[in-house]
Amino acid sequence: MAAPLPFVLNQQNHDFVRRQKWQAAVLPFGATEPHNLHLPYGIDCFQVEAIATRACQHAWDAGAKVLQLPAVPFGVNTNYFQIPGAVALSVMPTTLLAILKDITDSLRRQGIKRLVLLNGHGGNELKPLLRQLHPDCGVFLALCDWFRMGADIITQIMEKPGEHADETETSLAMALVPDWVKLELADDGATRKSSIEAINKGWLSITRPWHIATSNTGVGDPSKSTAAKGEKLLEALAQRLGKTLYEVATTPDSDLFPYT
Repeated sequence: MAAPLPFVLNQQNHDFVRRQKWQAAVLPFGATEPHNLHLPYGIDCFQVEAIATRACQHAWDAGAKVLQLPAVPFGVNTNYFQIPGAVALSVMPTTLLAILKDITDSLRRQGIKRLVLLNGHGGNELKPLLRQLHPDCGVFLALCDWFRMGADIITQIMEKPGEHADETETSLAMALVPDWVKLELADDGATRKSSIEAINKGWLSITRPWHIATSNTGVGDPSKSTAAKGEKLLEALAQRLGKTLYEVATTPDSDLFPYT
C-alpha cells in the first residue's frame, strides 16, 4: 500500500496532524446516484475526491499547508425518486446547510479559517448556503464547482461533451475506475425537449424531472470516451485548482482579504 498523503486527513495520524499549522481546508461534495446505465453510482464522489487530491498535492508541493477533508457522499437528488429501479440517496439543501455549518464551526474552533468547497454534483447548489453562513461563521468560504471551473478545458479535450454520464464523466471514470465502467451498456444520453422554449434556451430554470427528461439519467453521448481524455482532464483541473488553493492558503491575512 502506498504511503499516506500528508494532506489527506483520513490517511494521517494524530501525531502528524497536530504538528501542522493548517492554512486552509478543502471539503469535497459528491452524490450517490445513477449515471446512465454504465457508470457506478459513486462516480461523482470518485471524481471530486481525485481532483481534490491532485490539486492539494500541487498546492502542498508549492508550500501551502492545505488539508483535504473527507468527502460528503450525499447530494440533493430529489428529482431522481420516480426513476424506475433507481436508488437515489438524497438529502435536502437544509441538510447540507446543517452539515456545512457544523464543519465550519469545527474548523474555526481549531484555528482553520479558510475553507474551499469543491463540488462535483450539479444538484448541490451551495452558493446560497455560503451566503447564509457568511455573516457569522468566522471562516472564509469559497466555492468551486469543478465542472464550471473546467468548462473551457472540457471543450478542448472532449469531442461530444454533454452534462451527465457523458463523454466527460465517462472518460474520468475510465481513468479512475476502469474496471467499473460498462460502456457497452450505455444509451446515447438523448434528452427530451421541453414544450416551453425558455426552458430549452436556459432562460427559465427548473428542477428537471429525470424520469421524464432522460431515458436512463444520461445527458450526453458517452461513446467517444477514453481513459486518456479523462487523465488529461484530471491533470488540467488539478493544476488549475492547485494554484487556486495555494493562493487561498498563503495570501496573508488583512482587513481586505481576499482583495488587495
